Amino acid sequence: MDLEVRHLRVVCAVAEAGSLTRAAARLGMTQPGLSAQLRRIEAMLGGALFDRGKAGAAPTPFGDLVIQRARAILPGIDALLDDAARATRRAATVERIRLGSVGAPLLGRLVLAVRQALPGAEVTARCQYSPAPLLDDVAAGRLEAAILGDHPDQRLPPRADVILTPLVTEPVFALLPATHPLAAREEVTLAQLADEDWAVPRPDPDRTGEYWASAAALTDRRPHTPYEAEGRQLIELVRAGLAVSLCQATFIEVPGTTVRPLAGNPLWYRHVLAWHRDGPLTAHGTAILRDVGTGYLELCAELPAYARWRSRHPHEAQPTDTSPTGP
Repeated sequence: MDLEVRHLRVVCAVAEAGSLTRAAARLGMTQPGLSAQLRRIEAMLGGALFDRGKAGAAPTPFGDLVIQRARAILPGIDALLDDAARATRRAATVERIRLGSVGAPLLGRLVLAVRQALPGAEVTARCQYSPAPLLDDVAAGRLEAAILGDHPDQRLPPRADVILTPLVTEPVFALLPATHPLAAREEVTLAQLADEDWAVPRPDPDRTGEYWASAAALTDRRPHTPYEAEGRQLIELVRAGLAVSLCQATFIEVPGTTVRPLAGNPLWYRHVLAWHRDGPLTAHGTAILRDVGTGYLELCAELPAYARWRSRHPHEAQPTDTSPTGP
């Protein structure tokens, strides 16, 4: 892991708050999540930055050095980002639309919807695992729109210049090796998976691993999680029969894997569309939401496990209604 600007912000936040608990609240994180991230930053830098005690977190001599350097660096970076955002907002026109997306199945639908709304525009896109940097980019004007995701009780923080519109909230499913005995079932329970080896996402600001763990705790058994991975690496661990995991209901099965609903629907994932309030897509928001929602329903029909789940839960996981209201 390389040192990033957000790591410097974390260090400064802990120094200013004087405790991990208060810093976590300011950063919108949990205290265990912040503590784990701080340990990774310290390991990367090569020494302890804070002495933790009952009275709080006090900088070590090494920590003082890092904090002083971070405080000298961050204002210049913030000024650069502000200047760049202003320049890109001035340059942004309907001829160039920049999109972003987390690991979700809706990016293609969004690109098509934007092309339909702005047929003369050049549309570019880039993907990132965590929604937090993408939300920052939309707020700063470095992206015109992005597909993000969050979980119940872990909602994306509101931003003054960003419109956040939920697209759809769907269940989280189990991802199993195709040869797993439970793959023959119509649905599985978290309790049935509790004794398996798990592949889970690395700790990240979107708190996916934490959300999964909170649901697993309801089984009174702590899953064994020897593998931390995401994307293709996580899928390969499951395909090899080494682990089970969880996935979005709209995950497209690849050879060697099986997707099955979780009994009782204990976990949910929300797809969210974000666009800049002053950006060129604001005037087309309703049409874009409608087209992406239609594309979502078309995708659902192509996924056997999810299509069967939807037939049993016809009022759940419906895209945002953009039909006109009123007289």
